[in-house]
Amino acid sequence: MKTTTLREFKPKTHEIKQKSNKITLNSIENVETVFQRFLRTRKSYGVVEKTITAYTSHFNASAKHFDTKKDINQLTKDDMENMIISMREYGLSPNTIRSYTITLRAFLNWCKQEGYSVPPLAKYKGEDIIKETYTDEELKALLKKPNLKKVRFPEYRTWVIINLLVNCGCRASTIRSIEIRDLDLPNNIIHARHTKNKKALVIPLCSEMVSIIEEYLSIRGGESEDFLFCDEYGGELSENALRCSVKRFNKSRGIKKTSIHLFRHTFAKIYLIDCGGNAFTLQKLLGHSTLDMTRHYCEIFNAEIAKGYDKVSPLTQLNLKSKKLKMK
Repeated sequence: MKTTTLREFKPKTHEIKQKSNKITLNSIENVETVFQRFLRTRKSYGVVEKTITAYTSHFNASAKHFDTKKDINQLTKDDMENMIISMREYGLSPNTIRSYTITLRAFLNWCKQEGYSVPPLAKYKGEDIIKETYTDEELKALLKKPNLKKVRFPEYRTWVIINLLVNCGCRASTIRSIEIRDLDLPNNIIHARHTKNKKALVIPLCSEMVSIIEEYLSIRGGESEDFLFCDEYGGELSENALRCSVKRFNKSRGIKKTSIHLFRHTFAKIYLIDCGGNAFTLQKLLGHSTLDMTRHYCEIFNAEIAKGYDKVSPLTQLNLKSKKLKMK
C-alpha cells in the first residue's frame, strides 16, 4: 500500500496588479476651442463688439490656411509659416495678411499668458498705400447747402453730417453716438463720450459749424438725451442707414466716391498739408490712442518735404545758374 506523502499546502496567491491611476490634466484643446475662450475673455475686458466681430472674421478666414482642430500645444512655427505661404499663394494682399496676423498675434500672446505652449508669429509687412481722399472740387459740391424749402430731412441731415466730418474727421460710430446734451456750442465743442477706444473725446467746432448745428437743432428739435443725428422719425440712426444716406447724397451731387471713412483721410490730409497742422494735435483730433496711425498719416501726406523745395532742388539751382538763351 502506497503512502501518500502530503505536501505542505501552500495556498495559491493571486497576484493583484494594481493599475496606477495617475491623475493627469487633459490638455488636448484644439485651437478653435481656445480661440472661443480668448473671445470670451476679450468681451469680459470690455472690448467693443465691432472688434470682436473683426477678430472672429479674421480667425475664420485664417482657418482656411491652417488646421484649427489641432491641439493648441502642438502648434509649431512651421504651421504658422506654412499658413502665411498658403495665404500668399491664395492671392491675399499683403495688407489683408497683415490684418489677419495682427489678430492671430494677439490671440497667441494671450495663449502664452494662459500657459499654453504656442509658437511665435512674426509681424507681417504690409504695403503703404496712399489713402484716397475727396478732392477740393468734390468737397465743394458736397458742402453746397441744399434748398431747405425743397429738401427732405434725411438729405439735410446728411449735409450737416458731412460738414461735421470735414470739420473734425471723426469716425462714423462717433457721429451716430452724439447726443444733444453732448453739445457745448457756447464753447464751440462737442463732448463725445462714446468712442472706439472708450475714451472721452473733445471735438472742436469752427464758428461756421456751430451756426450749422444751431440751425439744424431748430429743425430737428428733440430732448437732451436724444441722438443728435436721427432718422426721419427721431429714432436712432443705424450704421447701415448712415452709410446708405451718405452714398445717396454723394451720388446725387455727382460724386462717385461714397465712403464715410474717406472724409477722415481727407481731414487728415487737409489738416497736415493745407493747414500746417502737427502730428500731436492731429492725434487728439482723430482720437487715436497712440501716435502710430497718426504717424502713418504724416508719412503718406508728407507736407514738410514739399514745402519750399524749389529753394533746395538741384534741378532748380542748376537752371538758375545756366545762362538764358535768347532768340536772335
